[in-house]
Amino acid sequence: MRIVDLINQKNSTPFSFEVLPPLKGDGTERLYQTIDCLLEFEPRYVNITAHRSEYVYRELEGGLVQRLRLRRRPGSIAIAAAIQRRYGLRVVPHLVCSGNTREDLEYQLIDLQFLGISDLLVLRGDKAKDEPTFKPTGDGPLHATDLIEQVNRFNNGFFHDGSPIRHPGEPFSFGVACYPEKHEEAPNPKADLDVLKRKVSLGAEYAVTQLFFDNERYFSFLRRAREEGITVPIVPGVKPLSKLSQLSVLPKTFHCDLPEALYAEARKCKTDADVKELGIEWAVEQCKGLLKGGAPNIHFYTVGAAESVRRIARQIY
Repeated sequence: MRIVDLINQKNSTPFSFEVLPPLKGDGTERLYQTIDCLLEFEPRYVNITAHRSEYVYRELEGGLVQRLRLRRRPGSIAIAAAIQRRYGLRVVPHLVCSGNTREDLEYQLIDLQFLGISDLLVLRGDKAKDEPTFKPTGDGPLHATDLIEQVNRFNNGFFHDGSPIRHPGEPFSFGVACYPEKHEEAPNPKADLDVLKRKVSLGAEYAVTQLFFDNERYFSFLRRAREEGITVPIVPGVKPLSKLSQLSVLPKTFHCDLPEALYAEARKCKTDADVKELGIEWAVEQCKGLLKGGAPNIHFYTVGAAESVRRIARQIY
């Protein structure tokens, strides 16, 4: 059964969430605590993010500066396998263009096949922090659609250089990202939707949205997608507010608007605890509205908000 089949099950609305691999040098304890506190809702699948290497600068003697490559969150594939083994959950690791050559990505696909993991979320990923625009690494793919084409070639029994795979394994199925409030680099909403349509034409079976706080943005995006002939499930992604700093950080980082009503209430909050309670209250009503409107699945972004997600889920599942 593929992820899209789990999303489309009619007997209940699936619960799913996303986690980050631990920081380099940290153990898995906090990650497992997040999963443990959400198991009561019988998650259908768990997404695991992937993160590119970054460049940091270290001062040397004599006024010289050394540029070093650092990956702060390694181990996405290993963490996916660990979660699958420990909990028996379906795992969906992110496969990203960002920071990877085509050979890097090919080896990731091979490793995933060895582990029996056949579900992916295929993404372009973020640009490097020290670059003004996204640049591929070496011969790496520039767009998510380029990466999808590489996955399709692999599924069809060919490595990226065109040589045949002697013993092809189980083919991968995959979802993609979409943006109810438009990707930051898209020139307009129509062009952004055209990209999603292209992803679906290449085999994406479902799409998961960037986080948003205004349900009308989701439903408007859904209507426009259907008018364009995009019929795959579009899963809303929800993240509850949990800190005062997020009032400015989230809109800047994820290019999403805070509704006027939410922002007005948030400005009354004096502490992170106040914002957390408001975030839970808002997300509960948001999720109820999404379910009433026919959302096929609600996907939660749990970073820094696992306890909030648990309290929200208890009110809607």
